[in-house]
Amino acid sequence: MCMEPEHYFPSPSLCSTRWWSKETVAVVTGGNKGIGFALVKQFAELGLTVVLTARDYHKGQAALHALHQSHPLHANHIHFLLLDVSNPLSIKRFASSFQAKFGPTLDILVNNAGVSFNELDENTVEYAKTVMKTNFYGPKLLIEALFPLFRCYSSSSSSSISRVLNISSRLGSLNKLRNTKMREMLEREELEEEEIEEMVKRFLEDVKNGRWENEGWPLHWTDYSVSKLALNAYSRVLAKRQIRLSVNCFCPGFTQTSMTRGKGTHTADHAASLAATLALLPPCHLPTGKFFLLGKTNTTTSKL
Repeated sequence: MCMEPEHYFPSPSLCSTRWWSKETVAVVTGGNKGIGFALVKQFAELGLTVVLTARDYHKGQAALHALHQSHPLHANHIHFLLLDVSNPLSIKRFASSFQAKFGPTLDILVNNAGVSFNELDENTVEYAKTVMKTNFYGPKLLIEALFPLFRCYSSSSSSSISRVLNISSRLGSLNKLRNTKMREMLEREELEEEEIEEMVKRFLEDVKNGRWENEGWPLHWTDYSVSKLALNAYSRVLAKRQIRLSVNCFCPGFTQTSMTRGKGTHTADHAASLAATLALLPPCHLPTGKFFLLGKTNTTTSKL
């Protein structure tokens, strides 16, 4: 399965077909800043009910307050729930809190929360385990915890298609992986979830034993790249397995956020607008198993 981008991206005009309402519920992880905050803001402006999550209670409350102040007409539809995606217990508590507040009504999940501990021109694997727990296992465990709460599992409407959009990176493309056998395994149509987890475990073992450079892992932002490589692969497996759940990935490109120390070719608002376009495509135009890439001049996609 190739991850090289194709010259295709759903037109933003498709979103003129408004299928959502204030009853439509979206969750955005890492919503207290950057692309996540911008996406929460855009979802609210479009009239959805949106749940902002953050791992820090005070930062989450501050973000919620800022949104209520700037969007008083939508304040009743913007909520905050505590969630640390790197903590399995926090994920379970979040799923329980969501169910208690909203019931099985989740329509859109945007896995935006992520970490990297490298400067733009640096590459270390000192925090590889934390990066994997946050960027790969976090979204995976959260999706699994929220499965019973997606509206597609409780609705008989043929037009009901719940959506997962995983914010990923081109650094997780297969061409970054120098290990030929590993790349061939990930390209297989019959790829299994367990194989992806074994790949992540192997990477962490190679890091622990100081041999990751010689084992063919990506050379730049290595731990972050492997975490996104695993997330992309898992998204493809999940997309094939789930009929009534659209699962796609989106690389926002070099965006001006705290992760890039404010550097980038475009703003978080711009990246969030493209993410909103993908998340809100009408059911008849909604793909699954795609990897969308925001570049400097255009946006492309590939199969996962």
